Amino acid sequence: MVATRDLVLKTIQRKQPVSIVELADAVGINPISVRHHISNLEEGGLVASEDKRHGVGRPLRLYLLTEKGHEHFPTQSLRLASSLIQQLKETLPERKLDTLFRDIGARMYENESKNLEPLNLDARLDLIDRQLTGEGFTVRIERTESEIRIHETSCPYFHVGQEHHEVCTIDRELINTALESESERTACLLHGDSQCTYVIPLDAIPVGIQ
Repeated sequence: MVATRDLVLKTIQRKQPVSIVELADAVGINPISVRHHISNLEEGGLVASEDKRHGVGRPLRLYLLTEKGHEHFPTQSLRLASSLIQQLKETLPERKLDTLFRDIGARMYENESKNLEPLNLDARLDLIDRQLTGEGFTVRIERTESEIRIHETSCPYFHVGQEHHEVCTIDRELINTALESESERTACLLHGDSQCTYVIPLDAIPVGIQ
């Protein structure tokens, strides 16, 4: 699923602006499947569309990458980040490496909240949203009577994470630190899901911040 989605993105990058039919021909899947991938990519903010008139009749819908879509492809800085992480993995014991990434996520929240008044749950969720969005995630937070679900439909660490899953600790630890509880990851972009999802039962969150 991820491989097909990336192939659709790469085709748009190479041919943009491009139509659904052109994408289907280039990728080798049917237009219905292409529309499904395009819908997910638009929801994640990676792809936009524009209409082009071509004579009489309905305009042709063409697709192109957004700025975030262009950032989805590896750059020299991403390759450098991957090389640095590889060097750390070869140098540090696994436990220390895990602690390092957890500390990065925890400090992202603590540095933002340290000068604020004690935050209630709504304020903490808002801060999580702002912090993750500022990092480049596309975030959607759901709150029910029993749990909180934090969805990330795009991830700035996606390319590095394909080789180094340890980076997935960063956003999770930010969430855990903010809510003072342990989240469960129930979906992951790296596993082929359409989003990463973290679930936190409300009864696991300290009463003092609810």
